[in-house]
Amino acid sequence: MCQYVRISIFSAVDLIKAIRACKTHADERAVIQKESAFIRTSFKEENTELRHSNISKLLYIHMLGYPAHFGQIECLKLAASPLFSDKRLGYLGTMLLLDENQEVLTLLTNSLKNDLNHANMYIVGLALCTLGNIASAEMSRDLCSEVEKLLGSSNMYIRKKAALCAIRIIRKVPDLQENFIQRASSLLNDRNHGVLLSGITLITEMCVASQETLLHFRKAVPVLVRHLKNLVSAGFSAEHDVTGVTDPFLQIKILRLLRILGKDDVESSEAMNDILAQVATNTESSKNVGNSILYETVLTIMETPSDNALRVLAINILGKFLSNRDNNIRYVALTTLNKSISLDVNAVQRHRNIILDCLRDADISIRRRALELSFSLINESNVRVLTRELLAFLEIADNEFKPSMTTKICLAAERFAPNKRWHIDTVLRVLKLAGNYVREEMLAAFIRLITQTSELQGYAVQKLYGALKEDISQESLTLAGVWVIGEYGDILISGGSYEEEELAKEVTESDVIDLLESILAGPFANQVLREYIVTALMKLTSRFTSASSSERVKQLLVGFSTSIEVEIQQRAVEFMNLFQYDEIRPAVLERMPVMQIKETIIAGERLNSPASSSAGPSDQDLLLDLMGIGTSGGTTNAQISTGAPASSGSGPASNIDLLADLFGGSSVSSPPATSNPSAAAVSGLFAGIGSPLAATSPTPASAGNNILDLLGGGMTATTASPTSAPAFARAASANSNGSASSQSSTHKTFPVYSKNGFSIVFTPQRDTANPNVVNILATFHNDGAVSGGPISGVQFHAAVTKTQQLQMRPASSNEVAADGNATQLLKIANPQKTPVRLRLKVVYTTANHGVVTELSEFAGFPDGAY
Repeated sequence: MCQYVRISIFSAVDLIKAIRACKTHADERAVIQKESAFIRTSFKEENTELRHSNISKLLYIHMLGYPAHFGQIECLKLAASPLFSDKRLGYLGTMLLLDENQEVLTLLTNSLKNDLNHANMYIVGLALCTLGNIASAEMSRDLCSEVEKLLGSSNMYIRKKAALCAIRIIRKVPDLQENFIQRASSLLNDRNHGVLLSGITLITEMCVASQETLLHFRKAVPVLVRHLKNLVSAGFSAEHDVTGVTDPFLQIKILRLLRILGKDDVESSEAMNDILAQVATNTESSKNVGNSILYETVLTIMETPSDNALRVLAINILGKFLSNRDNNIRYVALTTLNKSISLDVNAVQRHRNIILDCLRDADISIRRRALELSFSLINESNVRVLTRELLAFLEIADNEFKPSMTTKICLAAERFAPNKRWHIDTVLRVLKLAGNYVREEMLAAFIRLITQTSELQGYAVQKLYGALKEDISQESLTLAGVWVIGEYGDILISGGSYEEEELAKEVTESDVIDLLESILAGPFANQVLREYIVTALMKLTSRFTSASSSERVKQLLVGFSTSIEVEIQQRAVEFMNLFQYDEIRPAVLERMPVMQIKETIIAGERLNSPASSSAGPSDQDLLLDLMGIGTSGGTTNAQISTGAPASSGSGPASNIDLLADLFGGSSVSSPPATSNPSAAAVSGLFAGIGSPLAATSPTPASAGNNILDLLGGGMTATTASPTSAPAFARAASANSNGSASSQSSTHKTFPVYSKNGFSIVFTPQRDTANPNVVNILATFHNDGAVSGGPISGVQFHAAVTKTQQLQMRPASSNEVAADGNATQLLKIANPQKTPVRLRLKVVYTTANHGVVTELSEFAGFPDGAY
């Protein structure tokens, strides 16, 4: 243990030496505990002679992280002392040991008020510094007038401190800023750089906090431009020079204020264009001081309505930053280019090569920003070049980059592909390089592309077969290859070949089955892949002509019929039974219909369409889904399928009945108005075999989803295709006052809710295009005599049962005027004709009742009516 002996009075220096001499934390704690006990005793004895020394030691103890709160009152006593040395230590202790939330702080207000009126400018400075650090809202109101008076002081030291203190007061009480506007305006003409810097900082804070203040200070733009011009053209000044640049701190503050004042204001922007160009061209960029000024200049140019030439100059400055060896500067440049690419994409394109070079940077943060910017640069003219570079980077990229990269490359190819073949080759390359990181939506889009491009189906199946011969470790590549081979195996056999050791070899039926068997026996096979292969093998029995191939498939299915995986066992048993019905087996296993063209949607957004977006499920939707009822947010845009899937080909009309008899006698109903009974039979056959990974939906499956449900892979590509609204709903939505159209008066209405002057009425009507859909017009009415005026913040949420699906259009208005109406359209898909039952949540605000939140249920429609 350290030697800690109390002789008489332990000075601050001795305490520091004693603590530093301690060998362990326990020794240090012992020293501090003994000294803290001595300090407490001294405080209780009101020993004024030792108060200064005790506070000094206590502040050091506080800096080490030990409790020192018991010295707060003593700090206030020191601050009230007439001695400057005591005041300085007292205010320092107050700032360290107190904060604005402690009641003890109110005892300091009187001392601060006296010191703010003191004749000694340094004591005034101490008071301003303390007030600027720990002022509470109450203290700010009490001392605002003193600070305002000091802003007009003849002493530049006090003016500077007062401006900084005023910033704290404005942040705590924004309403007080009008007291400082006149004084702050006078600071812009101050000749002292320190006062000018503080004044501009104060004005910046005021402009950010209040739009009215911003409009007031826009007339000061010429003054700021003059100051900036003087700084740029000024010669060497030893007092303000920093590595050859005159007062860079003041220049940056002026540029930042100009950026705020010039935003969305053409007149102010024109006044500063010349000086911005002068700063951008004359500032030295070889040192960080100059780079900081250039960066602020670029931000000012980008955020104000500047000339196009000036914006090109700003982007060129950022391009020069990319060549800097300092990673911080390069990171800042990439981040700013990402934000400004929407302003002038052609100017950013000129620096494409440097941006691509950043993909190989050792710093992962720079690689990430460069990658984001590279994807933003892709368009029709450069898609080939940029995609080639991105694929090269994908090969060496860190695993954390691969999921987002594969998605964005596939979406870029889908959006900008010059032709279908290039699109297929690009996605295939992605599958080869990072197939384990490809999202299911991208895989579904690739399969959809192949089904839609009949002229390239042979090319695609050959390429995928060759890829699987080389590598089966990439899961998405294997899934896509197995699906395509199962679907187009006959094309592969009839004219297909693949390259092996630079020799073109023809593919036989035995080769295809051998490949699928090798995948099953490989180390990368999982349940989903086995499900794909079982289904693909069964399809091949109708594509291949040799009996030996069918026998091999049968033997494989027999082995799977005893699988411990229930899904695979079920498929194998059903497929084995299907061999007993050779007259319908070709129809059941015929090619899937051409999938509908859909936009690829990821996480609720159409990522390949910049002008459109679709909201994902809300928290309320997820909660209601857990409760066991169907969901719909207030303005969701979920699809309600209104037609049969597109299909081709034909089959016997009795196929449906045969399949129903085959699997237990239950009837299998086809989708309405279908043109292909065989496709409908396939959909019904495999309706109950979906993998646990597949997403279920109560709406009729489209043709694109049938093919994926057949495989049980769970790959679904969602679309948002809103159905047309009935005439009465369109008329109601077009009504600017939110009142219902007179056309709806012919339909029966059902009251749903009525309270606090706010009522809701439903007007249902069956959809003319699809009898399984009912359109409900919800009319909101405001009884002004009860509600006390307009009703605002109207939110209407609804949920339906699992057998139904709900889509809600946006309301005509979220405010209902007194004695006025608003409307909102609900569309409910009810294919099973179950009673319509809704769970409702209504939120609104009235003058007489405040915010109202109500939950209710509605089941008032007659049974069987809708």
